[in-house]
Amino acid sequence: MQRKTQQRSAIRAAIEKADRPLSPQEVLDIAQKSLPGLGIATVYRNIRALVDDGWLQAVGLPGAPDRYEVAGKRHHHHFHCRECDSVFEVDGCPEKGVGEMAPDGFEVESHEIILYGLCRSCATPPALDALATPSA
Repeated sequence: MQRKTQQRSAIRAAIEKADRPLSPQEVLDIAQKSLPGLGIATVYRNIRALVDDGWLQAVGLPGAPDRYEVAGKRHHHHFHCRECDSVFEVDGCPEKGVGEMAPDGFEVESHEIILYGLCRSCATPPALDALATPSA
């Protein structure tokens, strides 16, 4: 168990507040709101310590850097926005159908499903009045 510091408290609070997997840069951006002097090296060091302590776990995405979320959550999957690069938790799981997807004679031991597309913010078109130019 690592000692409790102001930096570690700000990092944990940022991760808990977001309630979704975060990149180290996202952790820094959120945590700096309460601790402006926080640096990225401190974030990486504390993420590593929190993973080692078992409080945090990595969320691996193909072709992308790991994100981090609080460990010990129930089984779930993720949605990766191709526009803003944010990752979100997805409730629900088609567990029964997953095993049927394996070739005959294969035994599925675990699975991970990642959905890709646009998050609510990126999929919502900007307000028309924001695009309109003032008439002369």
